[in-house]
Amino acid sequence: MSPLPGILKGLATTARTAMRPTHTAEYPDVAPDLPPRSRGVIALLEENCTSCMLCARECPDWCIYIDSHKETVPATTEGGRDRQRNVLDRFAIDFSLCMYCGICIEVCPFDALFWSPQFEYSEVDIRDLIHEKDRLGQWMATVPPPPALDERAAEPGEIAAATKPARGAGLVGGAGTAPGAGATGPGARMPRTVRPRPAGTGTRPPTPREPLTGTPESVPDDTPPAAGPPADGETR
Repeated sequence: MSPLPGILKGLATTARTAMRPTHTAEYPDVAPDLPPRSRGVIALLEENCTSCMLCARECPDWCIYIDSHKETVPATTEGGRDRQRNVLDRFAIDFSLCMYCGICIEVCPFDALFWSPQFEYSEVDIRDLIHEKDRLGQWMATVPPPPALDERAAEPGEIAAATKPARGAGLVGGAGTAPGAGATGPGARMPRTVRPRPAGTGTRPPTPREPLTGTPESVPDDTPPAAGPPADGETR
C-alpha cells in the first residue's frame, strides 16, 4: 500500500490550518485576560480582623495561622467599665497547603479576607509560600472592586433602613409637616377622629357583679369533699 495518500492528507490539513489566525497566549509578554472572580491569592484587610479564629477553624487544610492577645481599653465615660479587645499579632496563610476553596473568605463575618486575581507569586523555596500579614495586606491593592448591583434587584436592607423616614413623618401634623398644613397627595393620611364625651363624665366605673340568689341546693358548690376514714378493706 502506498503511503502517498496519507502524506497528501496531512499536507492538506497543514495547508488548511496555516492560514487561520492563531490563539496562542503570549504569556508572560501579554497578561492574560482573567475573569473578574478569579481565585489567585487571598488578601487581608488587617483593620477588619477581630481574631475570631473562625477562618482558621473552618479551613479544611489547616493552613491559616493566627496569634493574638487581649488589651484593656479604658472607659470613655466616667463610671463606665473598661473593655477588652483582641489585637492581631500574626496572620499567615501557607499557600503550599491551600487548595483555594474560598471557605475562609465566605465565613469571615467582618469582610477581612478577599480574593485577588494575582497569581504570580511562585517561589523557589516552598517555605516562602507562607505569607504573613504584611504580605497579605499588600495584595489588597490588587483586589478588584465589587460588581455593580443589578438595577432590577431589591434594595439592600441596610440602605432601606438608613433611608427610612422618621416615625410619624408621614402623618398629618407629625414630624416633617408644618403646623396647620393640610394633607396633600393621594398617599397622605388623615388624622384620627376622637369622639367627644359629654360634659361631666369621666372614666366609666366598673359594673358591679350581682350576688347569687336561690336556695343552697341551686348554688354550685366548688368545695372538694372532705376526706373520711377509709372503708373496710380499702387502703390509701
